[in-house]
Amino acid sequence: MKDILILGIETSCDETAAAIVKNGRHILSNVINSQISIHQQFGGVVPEVASRKHIENIAGVVDMAFKEAGLEYSDIDAVAVANAPGLVGALLVGVSFAKGFAYAIDKPLIAVNHLQGHIYANFLEHENISFPAICLVVSGGHTSLLYMKSRGDLKLIGETRDDAAGEAFDKVARFLGLGYPGGPAIQKAAQNGLAGRYKLPRVFMDRNNYEFSFSGLKTAAMNLWRKSEKQGDANISDLAAEFQEALVEVLVDKTVRAGLEYKVNTLLMAGGVAANQKLRNMLKKRAEETGLQLYFPALQLCTDNAAMIAGDAHYYYINEQFAPLTLNAHPGLWSL
Repeated sequence: MKDILILGIETSCDETAAAIVKNGRHILSNVINSQISIHQQFGGVVPEVASRKHIENIAGVVDMAFKEAGLEYSDIDAVAVANAPGLVGALLVGVSFAKGFAYAIDKPLIAVNHLQGHIYANFLEHENISFPAICLVVSGGHTSLLYMKSRGDLKLIGETRDDAAGEAFDKVARFLGLGYPGGPAIQKAAQNGLAGRYKLPRVFMDRNNYEFSFSGLKTAAMNLWRKSEKQGDANISDLAAEFQEALVEVLVDKTVRAGLEYKVNTLLMAGGVAANQKLRNMLKKRAEETGLQLYFPALQLCTDNAAMIAGDAHYYYINEQFAPLTLNAHPGLWSL
């Protein structure tokens, strides 16, 4: 049986990425050009700057993906691109390039939802994931819980009402002067601190649903820091540890409770915040205590990458679900 080789392109935020994946699982190349050092001076991603850098980088990144894989353009079977959700200008760079590239080499075009790509990162590494499953998608722009009846049958059962978890990390880290991106910055500061010395709320919203809210926690952390500075007992590491713990506890509690209520055996985790070590350790511990099997990607596949896009596209390729050359970018689209 002929191998299926798919080029994936990902430009939804500030990483210009291209990858080639064989048969939906074997990563032949995975090239990522990050703009973090550029956006750090602004304390967050500047959309216009991100779009311009994608334009500068994308051709070289795609070419490097082919070189790493040892392939020619004509060797691939399809071109896949993340077209939603994300920064619209950034997405348009990837979509426009993918359409032109697919047309030039006369290969089909495949549209992939960026967030479903994050979920698929689990399948790049783990072969025996069983369904049904509960999946926590947690990133800078999204915090959602999904019930997955099968690989392609997903149902949204809860999401954030305001800030996403990664967004809360970024805002608190910026307020504390810890830098960008906020998740790694707070995790690093928390390593030298002790949770519990400060007291922050665990915001569970309604215990009977799976909605999240992190805006109140973010504000409480900022107010507590101002108060402790006035009192002369401010300890940034302790506050970082408490903030991280308060946020992670809510994510873990709702994910495990959803797994038990929906009577699944499998929990999945995906997205940039899935790289947080406190979250990985705490969810793993709770999953073991409740008899649930937990899967999450390796660190390099948690953040934005194109291997997850090319891998997810394999499902669409074998079902001949191709996109037209009129494909557009959709910044807020999550279609399940």
